[in-house]
Amino acid sequence: MIKLLFLMLPFLSAAESLQSILEYAYQNNNNIKSSKYIKESKLQEVESQKSGYLPAVDIGASYTNTSNRTVFQIKDVYAGYAKAEFDIYDGGARSALVQKAKDEFSSSLHDEESLKQELSLEIVGDFYAILSLKASLKAKEDAKRSLQEQLERVRQFRGAGLATEDDVERLRASYERALYEIESLKYKLLERKSSLELKVGREIESFDNSYFKEADISDIETQDAVKSLVYKERALKKSADAIESIYYPNIKAEDIYTVYEYGDIAEDHFAKIDRQNVFMLTLNMRIFDYASTKEARESMLLSAKALNEKIKYMSKEQKLRYELSIDRIKSLKVKIKSAKSALVAASSAFETINEKYSAGLVDYVVYLDALSAKTDATSLYESSLNELQTAYAMYYFYSGRDLEEFIE
Repeated sequence: MIKLLFLMLPFLSAAESLQSILEYAYQNNNNIKSSKYIKESKLQEVESQKSGYLPAVDIGASYTNTSNRTVFQIKDVYAGYAKAEFDIYDGGARSALVQKAKDEFSSSLHDEESLKQELSLEIVGDFYAILSLKASLKAKEDAKRSLQEQLERVRQFRGAGLATEDDVERLRASYERALYEIESLKYKLLERKSSLELKVGREIESFDNSYFKEADISDIETQDAVKSLVYKERALKKSADAIESIYYPNIKAEDIYTVYEYGDIAEDHFAKIDRQNVFMLTLNMRIFDYASTKEARESMLLSAKALNEKIKYMSKEQKLRYELSIDRIKSLKVKIKSAKSALVAASSAFETINEKYSAGLVDYVVYLDALSAKTDATSLYESSLNELQTAYAMYYFYSGRDLEEFIE
């Protein structure tokens, strides 16, 4: 058993890729689960509205007891009935309500997809922010080790009378500051990791490097969030049509079949009826209601117009952010090139100054500046690389594509 656990250990501790994290989140994120239930409820509503085309059948029973009766009345009457009714014509209300339900279902489909893509972008942001924080933390820990080594060395020199107390305290202050910054980074890392795990739905132990493909997209597809609003607008217009149907003729057919039983009554009672069938055909049309129906319809249409304006705004915003994401990618590529050059220069300078400081050719101020420059350059370069991946995610997001399709 122990041998089996050792064999499984590499798989259990394997770093997780962005792709696997997204796939798990799609299945387990609570908000996405909620959107799926809403989608299913809208589908049931479609089926419910379709059933309105079919006849409705009711059954029932009644008991009537009459005191102080006339000679034409019976004291105890028991009745059982079956009633069938069918709307022959309702002014188009049913068809409008069915289409409204279909539009709301289509809207819920796009709501789910929109939520998935927004969640993807948030997870990507957390993922690469965590990688950047890890890189910064590693750079700070490397700097801390260098400071610790030099601090121990200077303490030995002080004991031999080759260094002053001021030299020791200066290095110790820098060392303590490095410890402080490391703890701050650890908390930021924990905070960002917790945010990611909340979205994904489970703990994540380690992270693997993941990259987006560099694809050229020349056209923009309408985002699911906008498509959802389009269907919501249609649903409101269909609701307005359903309200207006009351001004059209409504024709209904109704048939009631009743069976009667009686209490203590003579067999030849002339008012006795054992079976009765009543068929009724009714027509109804509203001609006046102080404009309440008209105002209700106008309210629906105004809501639809409001959504239409929001659709226009979101479409403009998508195009604007898509164009900005292209410029951001170009800008970050230039920054990465500069950050790489700065890192090479800072690393080379630190190696030289570290040797000179160890040989006593430069003071601790020059050494600390060189160490700080190398640490900052390392963090900046790693962060810019991760920012580029986030920029690609935004580029694909605002082009209306699924992010997971472009992950390598």
